Amino acid sequence: MEFNVRRLAADASTFLSRAVQFTEEKFGQAEKTELDAHLETLLSRAESTKHWTEKIMKQTEVLLQPNPNVRMEEFLYEMLDKKVPMRANNHELLGESMIDSGHEFGPGTAYGSALIKCGETEKLLGSAEKEFIQSSAINFLTPFRNYIEGDFKTISKERKLLQNKRLDLDAAKNRLKKARVADARSAVSITHTHTHTECNNQLFYSSSGIFSLTIHSDLQLAETELRIAQSEFDRQAEITKLLLEGISSTHAHHLHCLNDFVDAQAAYYAQCYQYMVSVQKQLGSFPSTFSNNNQPAGSSSASISVPTAQPAASLPAPPPSQTSPALNELRSTSGTRKARVLYDYDAASSSELSLLADEVITVSSVPGMDSDWLMGQRGNQKGKVPITYLELLN
Repeated sequence: MEFNVRRLAADASTFLSRAVQFTEEKFGQAEKTELDAHLETLLSRAESTKHWTEKIMKQTEVLLQPNPNVRMEEFLYEMLDKKVPMRANNHELLGESMIDSGHEFGPGTAYGSALIKCGETEKLLGSAEKEFIQSSAINFLTPFRNYIEGDFKTISKERKLLQNKRLDLDAAKNRLKKARVADARSAVSITHTHTHTECNNQLFYSSSGIFSLTIHSDLQLAETELRIAQSEFDRQAEITKLLLEGISSTHAHHLHCLNDFVDAQAAYYAQCYQYMVSVQKQLGSFPSTFSNNNQPAGSSSASISVPTAQPAASLPAPPPSQTSPALNELRSTSGTRKARVLYDYDAASSSELSLLADEVITVSSVPGMDSDWLMGQRGNQKGKVPITYLELLN
């Protein structure tokens, strides 16, 4: 218990001495030992590295997860050392909505088929995005975070120790300075008293010698403390300098991580481009009615070539199958029949039905309708279709 009390008292005395020294330096009442220029440069470089590493980390996290609420949730899960629950991202949610709506409208319809294809592509984009985020987090964010939470914390700890050792050194210098002033004053006082005193007895010489010896002892103690403080300061300065010189290795490691991040970005965007080009080609075979709803008539897409429907006056010649008794039977019975579409057809009015090559629709004959036309049906959609674009199936 006695040892702990003494240790506590010594620590309190050291803390007080440092506080006094720091305060006097701030008010310009005490001298301050300056660090060498190389060490100051290394310290400045370390601070700059910490500042920009934290800023790059923050902006990368925003890039990978723009939603601040989700970022906070992931941070809490990480603090609690729990696994973040899997959730669909925006691309996947959009893809699911497109696929569901496409099935609702009918996979056999042009619009429904296009929605399903786009939805599948959006889900592929979402999967690619997840892989990119995971790769970036492991190969880019984690090394940066390890530096801030590991290496830089060690540097900060040693830098704080260096600051304390410097305060101890400057306090020791001030004590030595005061001890020398007191020693000089003591020497002058004894000499002056010895010259002018008339009481030249043994008691006077004895007391003067004791006082002089005490002052000299304080001077020697101050010199010893200064040597110890200087030695500890130099040792801590070397330790701190060695750690700070490792910043160059940190920069080299971060450069490697940056290369990995750029490679992951390039692979991600290239993969997304391939997905979009593929779905773009698939949509290019759809009728212009479905591809260019928002474009004025007569305009065409810049990236998708859309076939133009032929007018009724120049319809293709009827195939041999259309002259078979099957067509006459269909018209006489007013029943329904399956037909395969031979060519893409773009409806010219709301009473007509657009067609896609190779799709199968249901057709029927309506009394009073032009002989070149039949009534076509695809799911819930109905409209006139030209006979020359159809092949009746048995």
